[in-house]
Amino acid sequence: MPEVTIRYFAAARSAAGESSATAEAGSIRDLVSTVSTDRPELARVLSICTFLLDGERADPATPLRQGSLVDALPPFAGG
Repeated sequence: MPEVTIRYFAAARSAAGESSATAEAGSIRDLVSTVSTDRPELARVLSICTFLLDGERADPATPLRQGSLVDALPPFAGG
């Protein structure tokens, strides 16, 4: 499986306790499962995130390539 980097933003960063991580995963869905094992708050936040793969919007089934960069973007609120 390819090794990829996931970057966390906003609530995802808070839930992860770090700004990024690397993991081996074949798809975004696999990546989410891997990084959120035994981390229920991170799993909850990632379940509502939008994901970018190398800067392009991607869905959970999107396959990953070696060295891919995945951004996890929770819904944002602002005023």
